[in-house]
Amino acid sequence: MTGKFFVRKSVGLSLLFCLALWVSSAWGSDEDILRKWKRTDSFNEKSELQTVAIEVTYYSAEYVEALVRSEAEKNLWTKDEMENYKYTLLKSLNLHDSIAFHIDFNVTGVPMHPQPFDRHLTLFVGKQRYNPSDYDKRFNFKISGQRDGMVFFPRYDPKTGKDILEGVKDIRLVLNGAISQATAARGDIRWVWDLSKDNPEALGTGKAMDRLELDRLIKRMEKLNQERQELQTKIDALDRELDEVRSRMDELQTR
Repeated sequence: MTGKFFVRKSVGLSLLFCLALWVSSAWGSDEDILRKWKRTDSFNEKSELQTVAIEVTYYSAEYVEALVRSEAEKNLWTKDEMENYKYTLLKSLNLHDSIAFHIDFNVTGVPMHPQPFDRHLTLFVGKQRYNPSDYDKRFNFKISGQRDGMVFFPRYDPKTGKDILEGVKDIRLVLNGAISQATAARGDIRWVWDLSKDNPEALGTGKAMDRLELDRLIKRMEKLNQERQELQTKIDALDRELDEVRSRMDELQTR
């Protein structure tokens, strides 16, 4: 009896241990994913009058999905709560139209004056370079201490309309070294992300994705209705002109 109890207890403990390892592995995996898409650097001005620490995060599909799972785990959310958070996050990131980065500066010593901030950042996709389409305007003001915010680049090429990330192996975000005293001597700062390690399918499906798709369809419908109204206005104007032409022709023929 004691032997059977010991065997059952051992099996039970083994199962619990395996479960604990699985949970730990899953959590660690998400933490690894979150770190994988972050880049951190620290720079010191030669006389140490200024130190600038920078953390840049690229919002890849894999990063977003790991972030949602991580937040859900920490906050013990239900599935609906997790989907609501995912929807709000994706809507704010606007990944359908934009490429999103989060930048965190921590400046000690002499303040940093990055205005105009958008002229200090360039995104290289292959041989093409792109300027920010939008960014946190607080970056234009003097930075002393910690300040963070979002920076967005256009997802579609303005000339061709093509998704600029399609078939691309990596992207490079370049920060002009002249943005601060601490980085001036270093020159331009480059951060590279390997897109082959991303998984766009990671965002998957669910209520959040369905709501985003519905939002996009509503916007598309509004745009099509507007275009239709503009065309209808032109057609109405042409019909009036045609009526005037016919009327004048009838008038001339009856003389």
